[in-house]
Amino acid sequence: MKAAFRFSIAIGLVLSLFLWKTTYSQPPEADDRTLSPYFFLNSDENGLDQLPLKSTTADVRIAGVIADVAVTQVYRNEGKRPLEALYVFPASTRAAVYGMKMTIGERVIEAKIGKRDEARQQYERARDQGKSASLLEQQRPNVFQMNVANIMPGDEIKVELKYTELIVPTEGIYEFAYPTVSGPRYSNQSADKAPPSESWSRNPYFRQGQAPSYSFDIRVAIASPLPIRDVACSSHKVKTTFKGPSAVDVALDPAETTGGNRDYILHYRLDGNRIQSGLLLSESEKGNFFLMMMQPPRRVTKADIPGREYIFIVDVSGSMHGFPLDISKKLLSNLISGLRRSDRFNVLLFAGGSSLLSESSLPATSENVARAIQTIENQRGGGGTELLPALKRALSLERPENFSRTVVMVTDGYVTVEEEAFDLIRNSLGQANMFAFGIGTSVNRHLIEGMAHVGMGEPFVITKPEEASAKAERFRRLIASPVLTQAKVSFDGFQVYDVEPLSIPDVLADRPVIVFGKWKGKARGAITLTGISGEGRHSETIDVGRVRPAEENDVLRYLWARHRITILSDYNKLHSDEDRVREVTDLGLTYNLLTAYTSFVAIDSEVRNRGGGPAQVKQPLPLPQGVSDYAVGGFGALKNFAAQPMMARNAAAAPYLDKVARERQVIKEEEKRKATVLTVGDIVLSEGLPRHTILKVVKSHAREMEACIGSGQPSGKFTVILTIGADGTVKNVQIPASTLIDQKTRQCLAEKIRQWRFGLTRGGREVNATITLYILS
Repeated sequence: MKAAFRFSIAIGLVLSLFLWKTTYSQPPEADDRTLSPYFFLNSDENGLDQLPLKSTTADVRIAGVIADVAVTQVYRNEGKRPLEALYVFPASTRAAVYGMKMTIGERVIEAKIGKRDEARQQYERARDQGKSASLLEQQRPNVFQMNVANIMPGDEIKVELKYTELIVPTEGIYEFAYPTVSGPRYSNQSADKAPPSESWSRNPYFRQGQAPSYSFDIRVAIASPLPIRDVACSSHKVKTTFKGPSAVDVALDPAETTGGNRDYILHYRLDGNRIQSGLLLSESEKGNFFLMMMQPPRRVTKADIPGREYIFIVDVSGSMHGFPLDISKKLLSNLISGLRRSDRFNVLLFAGGSSLLSESSLPATSENVARAIQTIENQRGGGGTELLPALKRALSLERPENFSRTVVMVTDGYVTVEEEAFDLIRNSLGQANMFAFGIGTSVNRHLIEGMAHVGMGEPFVITKPEEASAKAERFRRLIASPVLTQAKVSFDGFQVYDVEPLSIPDVLADRPVIVFGKWKGKARGAITLTGISGEGRHSETIDVGRVRPAEENDVLRYLWARHRITILSDYNKLHSDEDRVREVTDLGLTYNLLTAYTSFVAIDSEVRNRGGGPAQVKQPLPLPQGVSDYAVGGFGALKNFAAQPMMARNAAAAPYLDKVARERQVIKEEEKRKATVLTVGDIVLSEGLPRHTILKVVKSHAREMEACIGSGQPSGKFTVILTIGADGTVKNVQIPASTLIDQKTRQCLAEKIRQWRFGLTRGGREVNATITLYILS
């Protein structure tokens, strides 16, 4: 009997260890497993190299306003078994990926573009035949997956992909962003029932604070037709070398080889805060393409700003009942209360039907503002949701003369949106600026972001009531002083077609007006931009005949095609259409571009693996800097397991459940004892940097400040006063003495803060910031 008891205990312990490993180290193998990420455990299983990616390097060349990027991933098998490596990585949503090649020793294999299903079939067939092969697929517009098959023991295989994107300055500051790691994506979708295209999210991650297993490097070379004044990297330590007044090289500091856990952000500015304006032409067998970029007039004083009219379209349907509508009320109260007395506004409420506050827009007097807020406060939510009729009604309202019209849509996104709504937004940009606010904890982001794309605006998403004020302030800053209204571009004697955008919204920030498309015939004629600025009528003309097509502008075809693909994809998110899918596929095949329906595949001609199929290894990813283990979870499988009826559990798993519960409680108690949590309070700053930039930087360094403070500190608040230079570096730090933190702690904090980088300031001015920080013990 005792022997049997000891045997059952032993079995229970073995099962406990097995379940522990399953829950925390790899995806569950039970029937209820999902596509959620999991933690990596390096087990050195049978000579298997579980970390095949050894390095990733980016070589960036920015010429004028176009960035051309070559990304090289090096895979090496240091184990004893052939491998198939899978690596999920991010990219800019603007990136047009136009090429890939694979290098094995001295052999270079150029990848070919193909339809997604066909490319995967070719890859899998080559893999099963023992050939080395690589496959690049787009899982999301900003998430890619690389598969590399038959990496033999001792092999080193390099895969290089190339993409291009447009660098558009805002307020004279150019920004190049290079995403480095794809964060964990929670999914409750069953892994057994999900299509293969969705399995990418089920990926292993290292623990919080653990460095990437592969090295990271990035080199940037900037060449500009105008002198470059300032260069700053807010994310990484870099070395900047000027090759002349208009050329600069930026190299990553050797200490940053493990910096692949956060996005690389580089800012630069041209002399005199100018931006590059003009016309780029390309001429080739693939077609003739143009890109026009014109600098708008400078900002003017508020007194000179044209009149502004706002129409607020508010979703009051059944899905908005309760929490979402409460947030909407707070947002709209904030927005409407902030209008100038010279502004005009109207409110249109919609569900199954729609109702207007007034048949014509009202002056923003205190009485009219109070009436509008009360009307919104009286809403409770109910009925169906029809956006298109409401949108048509808003745009058909009589427009006051010489007023700039802005339409603001507030919805949770769970609306009946026909494709005609996107058409209406795209075709009405000359009549009104369009902005969409997504409200609620589970917003239909596809719709909100799609509206922003077709409306040439920005998406705003509010998930908590306390976010409403900050998002409203950000919106107000964006639209505060339009630099050009009623903008139009005309082509005289220059034969163009397939022009994007179809019409131009008001220019709401100091950023260029960009128009691109195709042309035929001879490069001659004129392009004219007209509109109304604060100083009156504005007109600027480019003589096309003075511009010559250049070979280096051939990438314009990729940029045009990528923009077209983005618009078609936004429509497909509303309703998948076979004709649009076919058009996106054709664009990918014609212009050699990676899309949701086209992939790159490279296959070696040699059979290298004759000993059976390769072992599949998913390259573990680092958690993005500042992201905790809770983003991956770890208790998800336990939660599902524990939720089953008691009789359905294996009795031997009971010790495991008790053990995990006890250890989880111990961890919580330990964290409570030692944790010092730092939160950000008020931020008071002068002009030059937005509040959200300051907040983002402070939050990203919260852990190092908590380390300075240590454990056992009483709760309270203290103040940090910064002077930030034009290049984004911290010029001065003051932490006023207080009874809360001692001199040694203040010195530690100051040393850390001096290393912060905020990016270039607007107008090249110094910024003074006073930040209140709270210690919660």
